[in-house]
Amino acid sequence: MIELRSVRKSFGDHVAVNHVDLTVSSGEFLTLLGPSGCGKTTVLRMISGFETPDSGSVLLDGRDVTHEPPYRRDVNQVFQSYALFPHLNVWRNVEFGQRMKRVPRTERHDRVAEAIKLVALDGFEKRKPSQLSGGQKQRVALARAIVNRPKVLLLDEPLAALDAKLRRAMQVELKHLQRRLGITFLFVTHDQEEALTMSDRIAVMNAGRIEQLGTAADVYHRPASVFVADFIGQTNLLEGSVTSRDGATTRVRADEGLMFDAIADAPMGASVWLSIRPEKLRLSDGSVGPNAFRVRVVERIFRGETTQLVLRCDGGRKLTAVVTETGPTPRQEFAEGSEVVCQVNPDDVVVVGPSRTS
Repeated sequence: MIELRSVRKSFGDHVAVNHVDLTVSSGEFLTLLGPSGCGKTTVLRMISGFETPDSGSVLLDGRDVTHEPPYRRDVNQVFQSYALFPHLNVWRNVEFGQRMKRVPRTERHDRVAEAIKLVALDGFEKRKPSQLSGGQKQRVALARAIVNRPKVLLLDEPLAALDAKLRRAMQVELKHLQRRLGITFLFVTHDQEEALTMSDRIAVMNAGRIEQLGTAADVYHRPASVFVADFIGQTNLLEGSVTSRDGATTRVRADEGLMFDAIADAPMGASVWLSIRPEKLRLSDGSVGPNAFRVRVVERIFRGETTQLVLRCDGGRKLTAVVTETGPTPRQEFAEGSEVVCQVNPDDVVVVGPSRTS
């Protein structure tokens, strides 16, 4: 449904998008994820027609639209600011695009009523934007976009202005709505949790390039670079070198002499980075074995369902572990100052490469 072929865009001396290739399937929910300034919004604007690439091609449903204006593209965009008309009520806001396209009155009425029902705003038709909550305004913006029945819906950080609880609720609603409509969604965000929750696939962007493209599980559990490992959630990053190989198992000597076995394909003597997610570190009072070493708990941070533990190795290196709270009162084992054994499964030690900008 969407295809970018070696698209490049610069503003003066700044290269915002650097030869990006991307294919989005029909009916897919794909998220462009990355920090501010990585180029994700510029990609969205080139697809919508508000920016023209310096080179490369933009195709929609197999048609080259690189140099076509926005109104000739079968896409609609939802903005972070909602961009609602303050003097029009909900019905008129949703109807506006249909009026501009001169859709016949009966068809227009049916489409608007259907769109408002889809976003669960029945009974709010006569309210002005000033009389709506942030979540309700967001739904009006969505209804205004989907009423035109576009093949592609572009969403530029549409949930960023909502509070945390409402944002999580809207994430679920938006995903359900996308599945019901079957429209291709291209979603832009810098929020990792948002991307992991909603997306069929995620394109992680860094400095104008796509660092990794894959499912939420792919980019979280098998990051392709140091940047992706560090940007998606929490991780422990250790620098090391490959000391031996045994079949599919690679042994790495990391900082301060820590030894790790990893299921990875890396040549002898190679300098590598290891990514170990905090929840993959297992703590016990047992003896030291493979991929195990003694640490001291130096800090406990209670986070509700989980407790984050800051661990210090013998050489001073700090690691982060996460343990799950299972009872009505916070767990008291692994108290600050206690010495414990930290262990990790070789399959959970991920060998990652350098970032694209390294």
